[in-house]
Amino acid sequence: MSFCYDKLWEIAYQNRLNKTALRDKVGITNATLSRLSKNQTVSMEVLGRICQSFDCRIEDIVEYNSESVEKNTDL
Repeated sequence: MSFCYDKLWEIAYQNRLNKTALRDKVGITNATLSRLSKNQTVSMEVLGRICQSFDCRIEDIVEYNSESVEKNTDL
């Protein structure tokens, strides 16, 4: 699966937050911040906290790229 958090970084920039300030505002660990920075999956709880912190919806902070999903031909 491929996720992209570019929208999250745009929101953080608009709110004048660097990654450390974003981490502190949302209350996430350095490991979770690293996962977000690498466009890796994070829990729905984390996404929910981010949305709550910025009063936005999940689709405002993350994009899903279905083209990068490998298709299972054994189905």
